[in-house]
Amino acid sequence: MKIAQIAPLTEAVPPRTYGGTERIVSYLTEELVRQGHNVTLFASGDSRTSAELVPCCDIALRLNPRVRHDIPHHVMMLEQVRRRADEFDVLHFHIDIFHFPVVRDFAERTVTTLHGRLDLPDLAQLYSMFDDIPLVSISYDQRWPMPPVRWAGTVYHGLPRDLLPFRPKASGYLAFLGRISPEKGPETAIEIAARSGMPLKIAAKIDKVDQSYWKETVEPQVLRNSNVEFIGEIDERRKADFLGNAAALLFPIDWPEPFGLVTIEAMACGTPVIAFRRGAVPEVIDDSVSGLIVDTADGAVDAVRRINGLDRAQVRRTFEERFTVERMCRDYVAIYGSLSEDITLGSQNKRAKNAAMMTMST
Repeated sequence: MKIAQIAPLTEAVPPRTYGGTERIVSYLTEELVRQGHNVTLFASGDSRTSAELVPCCDIALRLNPRVRHDIPHHVMMLEQVRRRADEFDVLHFHIDIFHFPVVRDFAERTVTTLHGRLDLPDLAQLYSMFDDIPLVSISYDQRWPMPPVRWAGTVYHGLPRDLLPFRPKASGYLAFLGRISPEKGPETAIEIAARSGMPLKIAAKIDKVDQSYWKETVEPQVLRNSNVEFIGEIDERRKADFLGNAAALLFPIDWPEPFGLVTIEAMACGTPVIAFRRGAVPEVIDDSVSGLIVDTADGAVDAVRRINGLDRAQVRRTFEERFTVERMCRDYVAIYGSLSEDITLGSQNKRAKNAAMMTMST
């Protein structure tokens, strides 16, 4: 099958540090190539892939100090995609909604994975207008705010089995990994660590939009608590040690998280997750197996006391059963195949309709 993967240009594929969407695009692209598909990746020029790479900007936009706005670069990428669209059996988009007007004439050969939140008030009217675009959700909870649209399926994220090695024993600290922002709950993570008496290590990036939140709210708490260490952004190599050595990953989110890639990264290491019951958490974490799901900070403090009762080997087995890249790729290939079936059925129906009209006219 000839497949185009269209990635955001904000980060490279895979990203050097933070970048969940680009990481998933990379895992999927490499597994599709490994399985024998002919894959073309539209991404930033500093991306690394075994597929054919179409560089749509020199380097990831977040790393380019000359870039002020990302929209012009994505529009230019879409023009490249449009010019080559007839070369592909399936075009798989990971760039939110930018491409909807461009692909209208060949929408039946496209699929769009929605990686972000869908509960924003401006989105319902837009998705109603483009209700013929095949969409994939990354959890069932992600779908609830949406108007009637054309869902092609739900595909949970997956990781390569050997990406993050299993660690049977942990050091005595809690981990927070991701991004410093109010919805991710770093303040709550610090509170949980302080009340439970456990050291907390925070590995996270700070976007420009969240600089004031960091300076005014989070950093003072870090400085006040001697058991809290802020590390900053980390790469894939450091992530394995950071997550694998943790007693638990804290995931005290305060928003409808569509998936939570870091939770399965922790599970791959055998590290259980203490997570708030928001968004897709109940779909991803098997309560009392791969982690503990709580509703409040009080519940999380109690969970810290109970976390050693979970079997780290079972946490890893849960990852292998549910969240490998092979399973993710298999799910997407099935969706690609269903698109082809829909195209064939649509062509057959059109031919039958034309034949019926010709019969009536004679």
